[in-house]
Amino acid sequence: MRAYHLETLGTVDGIVPRESARPEPGPRDILVRVRAVSLNKRDLLILKGTYPLKAVPDVIPVSDGAGEVVAVGAEVTRFGVGDRVVGTYFPNWLDGRITPALFDQPGATLDGMLTEYACLSQEAAVRVPDHLTWEEAACLPCVGVTAWQSLTGGEPLAPGRTVLTLGTGALSLFVVQLAKTMGAEVIVTTSSAVKSDRVRALGADHVVNYAENPAWGLAVRELTGGRGADLVVETNGPDTIEQSMRAAALYGQIVLLITGNPRRHGIEISNAAYAASLATIRRVFVGSRAHFESMNRALELHGTRPVVDRVFGFDEVREAFHYYESAVAFGKVVVRVG
Repeated sequence: MRAYHLETLGTVDGIVPRESARPEPGPRDILVRVRAVSLNKRDLLILKGTYPLKAVPDVIPVSDGAGEVVAVGAEVTRFGVGDRVVGTYFPNWLDGRITPALFDQPGATLDGMLTEYACLSQEAAVRVPDHLTWEEAACLPCVGVTAWQSLTGGEPLAPGRTVLTLGTGALSLFVVQLAKTMGAEVIVTTSSAVKSDRVRALGADHVVNYAENPAWGLAVRELTGGRGADLVVETNGPDTIEQSMRAAALYGQIVLLITGNPRRHGIEISNAAYAASLATIRRVFVGSRAHFESMNRALELHGTRPVVDRVFGFDEVREAFHYYESAVAFGKVVVRVG
């Protein structure tokens, strides 16, 4: 089989294709013929050596991938040959709360999905919703589950509540789609007129141009009759947390996904913004297999499809990484494996 390996940190050229023997599944493993993978920000951070989990030497990159089961171990009960599956982001986190013992991730401490064949524990996969293509299914494990957990992991989001999500990255697009199926009013921030039109077409009720409105927290309050957003999916952390706090309702929830960047190593909220609020700040780090399966049921019920921006071939992996890094995509960047 062919697989890519991360031989050298710091450069896309360090991701190198190699031929190797196809793995054989153990008693409780499934062998998956990988059909598609999708890229996430964490894949770039791992490549640069700045991700909290350090990559093991020569690791096969990329956490998110979907494919067909082609062989199963003698003790496998969850899947059979021919089943369509997608791997989980935390293979050992099945349900409940995560602990440090469950932190292992594909593409970092474990081999990932950028390979023609992947051997997974039967516990580390879920079934692909029937209506999704391989390319769409490969988009689910990281940003899909994170968006789902952002919306469902705290105080219940009742129909008619307002959700604010920042920017038009793949995670925010998932938030728009999922929040609308829950009956929420959705507000999105962006500085692009073209992306504004596209996110409205996806279901956003309001779009705030943050370049034209630096104090966009006030603009969100005006759109909500002064109440503020009931739930803010905070995707930028240090750069935007002040305005997110000002945009949040009195008892709102702020889902904090990013806590630092190269310019700012932590979040800072002014006394004026936080003293006037009773909002709760909640951290989310993807989710468990149970969360994944719950999201998939919702996707099937509503026929929701992830937004795919561009699909590259298996021989175009470096081009895919460069394109993803350019941050021009509207939706997920996918590599079709086979």
